[in-house]
Amino acid sequence: MGPSLGRPILEWVYSWVGPSFESDPLVLMLAFLLGLAVGLSLLAWQKIRISQRLKQLLEYFGEENLPPYLSKTSKLFMAIAQQQRHQQELQAVLASVQQLINFAPFAYLQVDRDNHLLWCNQEASRLVEIDDPSPTTPRLLLEQVRSYDLDQLIEATRKQQQRQQRQWVIHPVKADPVNPVTRQSLYLMGYGVPLPDEQVGVFLENRQEVVQLAQQRDRWVSDVAHELKTPLTSIRLVTEMIETRVDPTLKPWVERLLGEVIHLSNLVHDLLDLSRLERRAAQSLNLRRLDFPSLIQKAWKSLEPITVRKKIRFTYLGPATLELEADQTRLYRVVLNLLDNAIKYSPEASTIQVRLTEQKSHTIGIPDSAHFEIIDTGPGFPETDIDQVFERFYRADPARTRLGGRPSGATPDASGSTPYTAHSCGLGLAIVRQIVEAHAGKVSAQNHPDTQGAWIQVTLPINPGKLLPSTALSA
Repeated sequence: MGPSLGRPILEWVYSWVGPSFESDPLVLMLAFLLGLAVGLSLLAWQKIRISQRLKQLLEYFGEENLPPYLSKTSKLFMAIAQQQRHQQELQAVLASVQQLINFAPFAYLQVDRDNHLLWCNQEASRLVEIDDPSPTTPRLLLEQVRSYDLDQLIEATRKQQQRQQRQWVIHPVKADPVNPVTRQSLYLMGYGVPLPDEQVGVFLENRQEVVQLAQQRDRWVSDVAHELKTPLTSIRLVTEMIETRVDPTLKPWVERLLGEVIHLSNLVHDLLDLSRLERRAAQSLNLRRLDFPSLIQKAWKSLEPITVRKKIRFTYLGPATLELEADQTRLYRVVLNLLDNAIKYSPEASTIQVRLTEQKSHTIGIPDSAHFEIIDTGPGFPETDIDQVFERFYRADPARTRLGGRPSGATPDASGSTPYTAHSCGLGLAIVRQIVEAHAGKVSAQNHPDTQGAWIQVTLPINPGKLLPSTALSA
């Protein structure tokens, strides 16, 4: 290194002292020594850098786990060998996990940041008919599975970086432009899981059997309700006829019998109403313009005998008038059921809040809506059961018991049943959901952060006729 550096240094010395010293041995020796010194300095500096880098690498790999008597170079080679073995073990574990997922009974697929399908297991390939489960050249997932709901689930998972879930229906069609064949619809529940590098894994649950069992159950319940309707009506007529003719000592028993018959009749009526709503939904509505605040006041007055007895107050916050298109009988049933439910679970001398606001939408394609809220001060819903409160026969309180009999002064609602005996078997909120969804609206339940009581929110479009089939509109 010294002679190679000595030449440019010698040239520099020549340019400085002049060409007269070109043959001077002292100058040549001086240039050689200067080049040698510079080269040794660079060599020492490079060795220090390598030593520092070795130290950093050993700290990264964990020097404390290596034998102390080895040199740094030997320790580095040993650490690299350990890391290679560890990497091989991880690759073996990853291969085992992939093999387990591949043969698992649930469907799984994985996409990259651009929604290209990276890999899916056999169940996912079978369930949503993916031709190439492990493509060598990744293709867009939408090319393999024509489901925009699945795409939206993936985008929501990637954006929120949290586990997301979504339920939807796929109507697969055989890709034959000449003879397209529509296959059986799939009811899917998807669970999106965020992964590193903006990748997303999706677990798919086939809910076809669950839906079919629910449909069979509903058909069976509807058939039984139809069979019970006629004999219950006959029993009620006979009971009402003999109520005034029996001995006074037996009259309480007849009244109790009549109350139970009325309860069963109301239950049958609710089941049949639910069945009609599920089958025809919007087609069974008779839409017309009505004033929502007046309907709320009317429903509250029909429950006044109960509220007076429990000393429950009613506060309304909202506009004096708000017109919307709705089925008056159905919407009255919604308000009455929600108010009745709030009264039952509110303590005495408490207040039930009702709020109504009109939401103006500035988004094209989304209509204006009425937002209706009912807040009570009761025990609220169990946090683990909030997603089930709108299911049939759900009862939030295991100790809840229906009140038999027919309280004096109770005013029948639009369906002919008394508020105190109606919907005491867990059908009230189920009917509410069916009616609201038939109006193209949404309903949700939670516990209010201030009162800790139940908080039911209903959103109804002002003009649902724009969202529903034309057969739902009245002449």
